[in-house]
Amino acid sequence: MPQSIVITVPHNLGADAAKKRIAERIEALRTAYVDKLAQSEVNWTGNKADLRIQALGQSMTAQIDVMPDSVRIEAQLPWLLAALGDKAKGFLTSNAQESLKIGYTPPKS
Repeated sequence: MPQSIVITVPHNLGADAAKKRIAERIEALRTAYVDKLAQSEVNWTGNKADLRIQALGQSMTAQIDVMPDSVRIEAQLPWLLAALGDKAKGFLTSNAQESLKIGYTPPKS
């Protein structure tokens, strides 16, 4: 059965700076995992992003909503990956928190 994961990460950066950091982190992750992903797409509309990732023959979708004081991420895991829901939630949370912390320097590509 599919599983939905929702996390909200507070920040004090403002929407524009938070969006820039989240977008940079997404691109760094896409580069780091390019050999493991069959396909990945990110489409931004204002401060909202729609993501689609295909790996291991499965598709995962996610929506990111960047607000002035928080970032909300909702990911839908297919049934095969739903068993990894807790690990996926931890991965999303730690990457979002790292990107939004003060003093963060984006990784070099």
